Amino acid sequence: MAVFMIQALGTECIFHDIDRTENPEVELNVSQIILHWQYPVEEYEVETEDSYILTLVRIPHGRMGNNISAQQPVVFLQHGLLASSVSWVSNLPSNSLGFILADAGFDVWMGNSRGSTYSLKHAFLSRNSTQYWAFSFDELALYDLPASIDYIVKKTGKKIYYVGHSQGTLTGFMAFSTLPKLAQEVKAFFALAPIFYLQHIRSLPFLLLLKLPRPLLRVLLGDKDFLPETSLNKVLATKVCDNEIIGVVCGKFIFALSGFDPENSRIDVYAAHNPAGTSVENILHIYQSYHEILPILRAYDWGSPEVNLAHYNQMIPPTYNLSAMKVPTALWSGLRDLLADPIDVSNLVPKIPNMMYHKIIPTYDHFDFVFGINVPQTIYYEIIKMIKESQ
Repeated sequence: MAVFMIQALGTECIFHDIDRTENPEVELNVSQIILHWQYPVEEYEVETEDSYILTLVRIPHGRMGNNISAQQPVVFLQHGLLASSVSWVSNLPSNSLGFILADAGFDVWMGNSRGSTYSLKHAFLSRNSTQYWAFSFDELALYDLPASIDYIVKKTGKKIYYVGHSQGTLTGFMAFSTLPKLAQEVKAFFALAPIFYLQHIRSLPFLLLLKLPRPLLRVLLGDKDFLPETSLNKVLATKVCDNEIIGVVCGKFIFALSGFDPENSRIDVYAAHNPAGTSVENILHIYQSYHEILPILRAYDWGSPEVNLAHYNQMIPPTYNLSAMKVPTALWSGLRDLLADPIDVSNLVPKIPNMMYHKIIPTYDHFDFVFGINVPQTIYYEIIKMIKESQ
């Protein structure tokens, strides 16, 4: 956290328009934000095979009441690392993918990964237990996505279009390449800031963690949660980040992992809802992937051949292979992205068997794909066009 603040304070601020009106979404949860903008909203709880309870958020139609279910394609949005479903509705309706898709006539569902703000329940484990937090993005791919997608398909009677950002693309690649029945329920995969290989991360805060010895990193981070959403988020948003000067510093703080878009004016909303938490094991899995010599992605290494054998029936964690993934896939990547690094993306692209489109955006950093000023024109309208043309 100190590293993030040091980097944030390294930016010069221009003193003008100090006072700024607080955005009301700062104090609201995801469903309240949707209702605030006069969209319909539904919430569902889904239990995974390993007994985590996830929250699915649905915008069944747009504000104009275009709720003719027989004609509505179903779109599922999966957030990135340290985020939640709020990512898709954090901007104004004209700039938020969740609202844009609903107004375009789609049935929009948004997932929440285990351990994030809206998916903290378990059928019998306490959130204060180490056992609860013993998961990485392996489990997000192998349990969370199947539970969420299967529920949506059964509820709507339709296959889905999948949109992932960051970790949401990683889990999509993993799930759709290893679970063929699940892949059959997905009509197309739209990957924003695609991640699969992680050897070339350039984010300074992440690098400072990734360069530490693993035992020391374990001591520093513990064995439970990592950067959960707390009451401090709201304090920062309402008392600190709600003016023009400090808002710039808050923006640098929030975007320190991957870059900063100075044009953004809703920093208080982002500060109120991010970071949204994950497990330390998830961060250690990123650590493991960063230190791979070759561009490969392995399942989580539990630290000993004996424990790995219990998990995988082999002493070395298995490698994920994309050759079996048949889902039509479109990619949007940014040259300024410090997490989905262009080198890692270039290593990923040849491994995708059914890639139908790849757009490289020179000016985009990691968060522009969900928070960018011009993202509807750059990406979202293309997704809508592709979905409508595939009907």
